[in-house]
Amino acid sequence: MKPLSRRTFLKGAGTFIAIPFLDAMVPAFAKSAPKSPARMMYVYAPSGMIPRYWNPTTTGRDFEYQRIMKPLEKFRSDILVMSGLSRKPLGLAMNDGGGDHARAVASYLTGVRPKKTLGADFHAGVSADQIAARVLGQKTRFSSLELACEDSRTVGACDSYTCAYQTISWKSPTQPLPPEINPRALFECLFGSAEVSDDPTERSNQQVSRRSILDLTRENTKDLMRMLGPTDRRKMDEYLTSIRETERRLEKSHSNPHALSLPAIGKPSGIPADYAEHARLMFDLLTIALQTDMTRVGTFMMAREGGVRPYPEIGVPEAHHPLTHHRGNPEMIEKVTKIECYHMEQFAYFVAKLKSIQEGDGTLLDHSAIVYGASMAEPNGHDNCPTLIAGSAGGRIKTGQHIACEKSTPIANLHLSMLDLVGVPTDKLGNSNGKLDFLTGIT
Repeated sequence: MKPLSRRTFLKGAGTFIAIPFLDAMVPAFAKSAPKSPARMMYVYAPSGMIPRYWNPTTTGRDFEYQRIMKPLEKFRSDILVMSGLSRKPLGLAMNDGGGDHARAVASYLTGVRPKKTLGADFHAGVSADQIAARVLGQKTRFSSLELACEDSRTVGACDSYTCAYQTISWKSPTQPLPPEINPRALFECLFGSAEVSDDPTERSNQQVSRRSILDLTRENTKDLMRMLGPTDRRKMDEYLTSIRETERRLEKSHSNPHALSLPAIGKPSGIPADYAEHARLMFDLLTIALQTDMTRVGTFMMAREGGVRPYPEIGVPEAHHPLTHHRGNPEMIEKVTKIECYHMEQFAYFVAKLKSIQEGDGTLLDHSAIVYGASMAEPNGHDNCPTLIAGSAGGRIKTGQHIACEKSTPIANLHLSMLDLVGVPTDKLGNSNGKLDFLTGIT
């Protein structure tokens, strides 16, 4: 039988569904399966980490996972922890005064110190993810996805800089890419649907009459299933079930009255009131996008830099950012640590999801390189930025260990090495001064 195209879609009225990699996509007499593509992701944690609850005390393979990283310990063989990476001098005040958080977020993936301004003349640099997107995006429907779990306005003042700097993704020095925070909007973007009205009443009517995208593609799905073998049918059943479950959770969040009564101006419908549910919905949709090769590049901000979101569900009713300026207060340190552990639990959920999906000779996690990190050590610290990588980029990263980089190694060096790993070699990024030998060139 003629093999299925990697670009096969399930089509229906106003929608289409990309499908994951199947055995039927491999020619019957091929010597080996086609090589799985490498994915490059950055997951950003705001306002740094409490160092004693993050920093490993030893290097090598037998290091102890500290409290914040503990949710990842069961994935030890899939994780590479790095210490010693720095953002100096990009984060220092110099002659610009306050604004550590604005400088942190804008320089994280660009390696460029943002221009101090409150106006429209903002200027930073091109971010590493967008350098990758220019090349890898030629092969996918979306060149990249930019996501987050906390809203951030793009105009006005944020930390004495323009709010335009509140994103880690920059297509050009003057074109920031604000992240999408609404899982409903992301779902519609991935699978297509009619326009969603801005009017609450009309939007409610649309949701009542909205059919599942699986219903819209039912006939096309039946035709495809008849062509597949038992293993591929199981893969498709699992994949379609995940879409149905995501739809169900989206509908539940949309109908939750608490989600619409949160004290946030202009918050679109479809955002769950519970942070963990919000984060996991976004990670689930991102997983589908990676699994179906709709994109190979993405960024995800766990919350905004210098944000004021409270986390009452874990016993932290106070705003995040003010707590991070703890001045050594044990109670405040404990609350900040709880938030950082909570963020990590959601990331661990994402890692587990990727690891559960078989793809070719490994898993979706095996064929990815996902950086989880912060642009600060603590709110006023710029050395030893918390950093780890989940996934081995197809076996090219030696995971399962903690490596200490030379002190004050620019974090931009990591980004250059990441670009090498996904086949987009780049000579220079911002303040980089080389590449990480233990990553670059590993086979």
